[in-house]
Amino acid sequence: MKNRLVLSFIAALLPAVAAQAGPGDAQGAARLEVHRGEVRPLREIERHVVPTMPGMQYLGPEYDPAAMAYRLKFIRNGRVVFVDVDARSGHVIHHSP
Repeated sequence: MKNRLVLSFIAALLPAVAAQAGPGDAQGAARLEVHRGEVRPLREIERHVVPTMPGMQYLGPEYDPAAMAYRLKFIRNGRVVFVDVDARSGHVIHHSP
């Protein structure tokens, strides 16, 4: 009986936990959208953008499924630079100073 109560409680919480999007969810969304052909693969975006940032260390990407955009993060001399790229077209839409 006690185990049933605990399982019922956990089952009731699962939808609430699933509704809270975490960082891994954006990665899953990106994979799905690439598979559907809606966005370009991250590696393709990186091949075009990273070489345009000479002298900067590439720290990695983030994906925003709502904006359908990648944000690539770079650093040089302690200064962080973000490059936002439209995931559909591959065009840079914003470059922080």
